[in-house]
Parts: sequence; C-alpha cells; structure tokens
Amino acid sequence: MKSSRQNSTRVPFWLRWLVPAVLVVAWLAIAGIGGPTFGRLSEVSSNDQASFLPAGAEATEARDWQAKFRDSKEIPAVIVIENDAAFTRAQLGEAAALKGKLEELQAGSAVIGPIPSEDAKAVQFVVPIASSDEVKEVVKELRDEVAASAPEGMRTYVTGPAGLTADLVSAFGGIDGILLLVALAAVFVILLVVYRSLLLPIAVLFTSVFALCAAILLVFGMAKLGWIQLNGQSQGILSILVIGAATDYALLYVARFREALTHTTNRTAAALTAWKAAWEPILASGATVIIALLCLLFSDLNSNKALGPVAAAGILCSLFAALTLLPAMMALLGRTAFWPFRPKLLPETEREPELVTGLEGQKGIWRATGSLVSRRPRTVWVASVLLLLVASAGVLQLKANGVPQTDVILAASNAVDGQDALARHFDAGSGSPAVVVAEEAKAQEVLEKVKATDGVGDAYLLAEGNVPIVPGAPGAPGAPPATPAVRDGKVLINATLNFAADSNEAENVVVSLRQDLKEIDGGALVGGVTATALDTNTTAQRDLVTIIPVVLAVILIILMLLLRSVLAPVLLVASVVLSYGAAMGVSAVVFNNVFGFPGADATVPLFGFVFLVALGVDYNIFLMSRVREESLKHGTRPGILRGLGVTGGVITSAGVVLAATFAALGVIPIMFLVQLAFIVAFGVLLDTVLVRSLLVPALAYDIGPRIWWPSKLGRPSADAAGRAAPAPEPESADAGVR
Repeated sequence: MKSSRQNSTRVPFWLRWLVPAVLVVAWLAIAGIGGPTFGRLSEVSSNDQASFLPAGAEATEARDWQAKFRDSKEIPAVIVIENDAAFTRAQLGEAAALKGKLEELQAGSAVIGPIPSEDAKAVQFVVPIASSDEVKEVVKELRDEVAASAPEGMRTYVTGPAGLTADLVSAFGGIDGILLLVALAAVFVILLVVYRSLLLPIAVLFTSVFALCAAILLVFGMAKLGWIQLNGQSQGILSILVIGAATDYALLYVARFREALTHTTNRTAAALTAWKAAWEPILASGATVIIALLCLLFSDLNSNKALGPVAAAGILCSLFAALTLLPAMMALLGRTAFWPFRPKLLPETEREPELVTGLEGQKGIWRATGSLVSRRPRTVWVASVLLLLVASAGVLQLKANGVPQTDVILAASNAVDGQDALARHFDAGSGSPAVVVAEEAKAQEVLEKVKATDGVGDAYLLAEGNVPIVPGAPGAPGAPPATPAVRDGKVLINATLNFAADSNEAENVVVSLRQDLKEIDGGALVGGVTATALDTNTTAQRDLVTIIPVVLAVILIILMLLLRSVLAPVLLVASVVLSYGAAMGVSAVVFNNVFGFPGADATVPLFGFVFLVALGVDYNIFLMSRVREESLKHGTRPGILRGLGVTGGVITSAGVVLAATFAALGVIPIMFLVQLAFIVAFGVLLDTVLVRSLLVPALAYDIGPRIWWPSKLGRPSADAAGRAAPAPEPESADAGVR
C-alpha cells in the first residue's frame, strides 16, 4: 500500500508543468536566435592558410614584411590559357586584349601578362585579388570572363592561391546543409531502430539541434569579438561533434529514464530520478571532453588553438541541453515518449534483483558477453590486447607529413586542373613564388645566392608597385633605371620555383634557401605559399608531441576523481591509447591501399587523438561509473557483469550514433575531413565493440576488487561485505517529491 501511495503521489504543479515548460520555451528561444545565425558563420570564417600560422613562424614574419611593400590582403589568381598547338600571332593578340578586360574587372588592379610559355602553347596572367573580397565570387567572374574572351577552342583555368581558395570554399559549401542533413538523418534512423518509437527520436534530435543552435551563437560571438579564428574545418567538426555528443548524452539519460519508469508511475519523479543517476557520468564525460579539447590551446598552430574553444563550446552546449531540455521534455511526455512500446511498471520484487553472479535478469547478447567475460577473463583481455597491437602496427605506414593543396580537394576542381596545365608549360611555381626578405646592403648577394639554388627557376628584386626588376629589360624612353623598393632597410625578392608551390620538392627548396641565406644575411626570411605550408606541417608535428601528454594527464586526473581510484583510471587510459593506435594503424592501411590517398594532413593524428581518446573515455566513464555503483551494492565481480549488461545496449547505440555522425563528414570532398571521418568512426566502433565490451570488463574482472585500489572498495573485506549484503531496499522514485 505504501508503494501504491507513493506512486500516486501528486507532484506540485510548478514542478510537474511549469519548470519543464519554462525550460522548453527557453531553449526554443535560443534555437530561434541561433538557427538563423548558422547561415552567418561565413561572415566570421576564413580559409586563408597563412592566418592560422603561429606568430613566430618564419612564413608569418615574412608575410608581415610583405605587408609593408604591398597590400597584405592581396592573393594572386593565376590565369592559364592552353592550346594543343602553338599560339598564332592573331591568337596572342586576342590574349593580350584580355588584359584590359581583367583590369576593368578588378577595378584597375595591375595585371601581369600575358606571359607566353617557351613551347608557345600557353599564356598566363597573374591577377591580384583582395582577400577581403569574396574570393569565390571574384574567381567565378574571372573564369566566366576568361572563358568568354579567350581564343576559340582553348582551355582556360583560374588557379594559383586564389583559385585553390575559391574551390576550397566551394567544397566546404556543403557544411551548411548537406552535412547537417546527412548526420541528422543517420541519427534519426538509428534511434528509430533502437527505440522503435517515433516521439523519442524526435525529442533526442531536438536536443541535439537546439544544442547546436546554442553552440553556433556562442561560437559566432567569440569569432565576432576576435577571440577565435573560425574556418570551414572547425565549422564542420562543430556540427558533427555537437550532434554526436548531445545524442550520446541523451541516450544515457533516456536509458535511466526508461529504467525509472519501471519503478514508478509518476513521470516527474522518473525524470528526476533519471537526472540524479545520469548527471554525474554525463558531467564527467562532458568535462573530460571539454578539458581535452581546451588542451589544444597549448598548440602553436592557430588553427588548432581555434578548434579547441570552438569544439569545447559545442560540448558545453550539448551537456546543458542533455541535462535541461531533454529531462524537461521527458517530464512532460512521460511514458508517451516511448509509444507504442511504453515501459511497464515492474513488480517491486523484480526492480532490483539480488545478484550472485551478476548475470541475473540479463538475456541475449549481453548475457552471452558477460558469461564469456566471467568464464575466461584473462583469455578475453589478452586476446583483445594482441588484436589491438597487431592493428597498431599499421601506424608505420602512416604518411602524415602534409599533402599538396591540389590533393586536398577531392571533387573536380578547375584550379587543380590549372595547376597541372601550369606545370606542363611554365615553371611549376609560377604565380606562387617564394618570397625572400633581405637587408638592402646585401640585396645583390642574396639575389645571386637565390638564383644559384637548385630548384629555383628565376628570381628578381621588386621595385615600387610590386614591379619586377629584370636586368636588360627595356624600359620607358627617358625613364630612370628601376631601383628596388626599400622598407626599413629591407628589400623583397621573388623566387619562382621549378616545382609546384604545394609539392614536397618545393618545400625542400625553401628549406635549402633558409639554410643558405642565413649564412649571408642572418635576418633573411623566406615566406610565400610554400613556406606557409612547410611551417604549418612542422608546427603541427611539434604540437602532436606537446599536446598528447597534456591530454592524457588531464583525462587521468578526471577519471581518478570520478572513480575514486588510481589503478582503474590508469588501465582505462591505457586501453583508449591502445585503441587509438589500432584505429590509426587500420586507417593508414585503408588510406594507402583502398582510398589511394597520397598522404595525410599533419594535423590528422592530433585531431584523431583528441577526439578518439576523449570520446573513447566517454564510454568507459558510462560503463565504469555504473560498474562502481553496482559494485558498492553487490561486490566487484558481480557489479562488473551487472554494469556491462545494463549499459551494453545504450553505450553500443551511442557508439553507433557517434560513428554515423562522424562518418557524415565524408560527404564533404576535403581529404582532411574524409580522413578524420574514417578515423573517428572506425575508432569509436572499435572502442565500443571491443575495448568497452570485452577488454575493459575482462581485465577488471580478472583483477577483481583491486581494480579500485587504493579506495575502500578495493579492499577484499569491503568486497566481501558487498557480496554478502542483500540488495538494499530501493528507495522509492518518489522520495522527496511532493
């Protein structure tokens, strides 16, 4: 009778309706403001590679000096007109007439060209574009004009830094729509299969979408204030991370809510009981990921620094949405959320089964998994470790030293085709020269050294107006000889390389130039497109060594605080590191032998590590926090099997959802995002299926109570007491709710 009275106890109106309604309305307001802001992220986003370099990089210093000689915002577009046969005099005249049209189109900007190739089968123009303009639109105008005005039957391209940037922006264009739709559709289908309910998947998706709207508002504000530098990569990762994380947290809460509904008929009481049970692991999980992401602030690369707070803001909003909006919706919907398969109220004797082995009340795959773990724990965890070690061996094939920018875009690209045409007819580095800043007094000596360097096709000093000083070239009648432009005792030298500006060979030439020129002029700087790519890759590799230990230390401390143990957190961190190694090893083999990628961006291993380790620990937190809860009641080994059984379904579902959302990144034709999508999706599934389901439970079961060392739970006497004590009478879900 007591239980019946408690189950029928009326909850005050303000708690039953008012608080949940206010929370839902507040989140609707946030979504109403944040949703339209999604389309405005491009206002505060930049894909200029140089802007993400550290302030101390040599390429950055060289760029700052360039700004004193010319408009620092200029970015060159290289126009190539190609023919199968040599240009006739008439065709060269048509090409020359194009120069005036290009200058009119660019409001009088000085256009260099036409420059004929040695084989006379191509001409090129160099058109400076203000990067503050809409590069994508300007490049499209240039392409339309060149295609319409070029001699009939010829192939035209707009390439160079501006052309490649425009095509990169176009490739990122799917982030605003396609990526989000694919991710949400994947999540919705998975939730339908898992819950066989229509309302619940919608409620979970609302939680994820509203969290994303809040995150967009936060990120937009930070970028507008100049606190962060936002780019297409960060924007895409933000969307995926928020949807995946918010859904994961929602699944954990929903599992607790469903369980609470089997103990009470009071939906508000069930929502509160679920919140009390879920808030600690959700908060610990979110805090772990947030702090791990903020460790990117230790990066020297500005793009990495920017991703840290951007992604952390997304996780923070996911956390709040899962702990406020979703409980409010569940409190309003109650059992209706699970229609048509509503959870039934269990008899009081079945609500908290008394455990002996830990397998009581379990069935299906999780009973079979628990049985395997309990019968042969050492065999299971040793076999799992060996399998992961074998997979990790593939890391030796990983080529994460950066890739040419022409390989970054996986879709059809006029700029990439133009780079190929440029290499066929001109010095491959035309239009994207290496830039040397040298002392005025040593200008000629430095210039001669640059010209004599292997891999340099041509080099010249620059006069005022960014005009090259070419010895022997005819000047205007009566005009004085051109003199180098000088700023604060420095001159500028352009060096055209024999190799494509984004190639490894070009980077090697830059390395040689830097070493050789320092012997002549200790303050000489080598910058430009190639130097920027080189410094980016070098800094990214240095960040990997710096940030990984910091992330591991932070996660270890959080786990120790959560589990009140030292040994368990150490083993958990070791397991996710091993899982990361296996994921990277398999990914390297797939990238090289299946996808045929020429390599990987230098930031891929770091981003893969941060996401996989932080998110992999998530599932271990969900598992081990429940295992600890059950161990306090029933003893360690039964608690391990009980915890594995009751969390198995929800954690597996969460892993599949997160893998599916990250896999959605693959729809954006950018190599970095496709690689990150595969690494995280595969790694999360590996962590969910093998590490969390077999390795961790089997290892913990084999070690027994000592897994909790040095806490009291790790003492044999405490474990024996836990096993001997009968299951405590469950406190009514309505306790304290009046």
